[in-house]
Amino acid sequence: MTIKLVHLSDIHFGCENVGAVEAAIEAAHAFAPDLTIISGDITANGRRHEFEAARAWLTRLPQPQIATPGNHDVPQWSLAGRFVSPFRLYRDYVGRPDKTAAYLPGLTVRSLNTARGVQLRADWSEGAIDFAAIRAAAAEMRVATRALKVSVRHHPLIEPEYAAVTGGVHRGAAAARILAKAGVDLILTGHVHDPFAIPVSGAQGGAQGCAYAVGAGTLSLRTRETRAGFSVIEADADTIKVRSLAWTGADFETEAVWTLARRAAPPIKNHNRFEIPNPVFMYE
Repeated sequence: MTIKLVHLSDIHFGCENVGAVEAAIEAAHAFAPDLTIISGDITANGRRHEFEAARAWLTRLPQPQIATPGNHDVPQWSLAGRFVSPFRLYRDYVGRPDKTAAYLPGLTVRSLNTARGVQLRADWSEGAIDFAAIRAAAAEMRVATRALKVSVRHHPLIEPEYAAVTGGVHRGAAAARILAKAGVDLILTGHVHDPFAIPVSGAQGGAQGCAYAVGAGTLSLRTRETRAGFSVIEADADTIKVRSLAWTGADFETEAVWTLARRAAPPIKNHNRFEIPNPVFMYE
């Protein structure tokens, strides 16, 4: 069984790359994914008209979808909005900002929100994690024995050395190891605007494979080291292939490919509720 995912991030409606954003719809449908994942920063400044454009675009992408907000999806220029209801517009136009999950045949996905309206530190754009939520997600993932297990958030828990910006997630590596030990295969993120795929340090390796931190690029004009683009992922029983697609100005072309060893699934002893015949989405 092959699982196919489209991973988009950092569209930044308000300063989006119009051509790339439009072409991504056709490219995503051509890939025929089992699930479309959007890992935050859907808007540039968290304004209503940006969310309206984002929702219109999301409805044209392949279904089903799961999304999580980014630091730009809170009101950038409203201090009161940041304090009182930072995710009100996100909730109105996209959906629940926290703890959304997708359970499909052969696939378990859980998102956690790492964005905050305000924080007790100078840079509010940096990510924050709730270790209780991380442990709860890990416990849930541990049950899904045969599924490809995917954790989604905006800020990288582990970042590549070449990243132009940092996600700033305190104890992010420790959180990633908790997920890895629970059998999570992929930790999908955005924020840095450059695609990457790196193993989680300390995760189990060898015949069991390991977990990987995987970042998507951006579909905005705010490119850094690479061109605008997004990623597609294919996973079978043995490997996970991550392909980064870059916008040429007329089409998407493959810019990088990572072929990752997938950890072996343990034998099933009992029926588990995550291996179900029909797609189910949960919002908590």
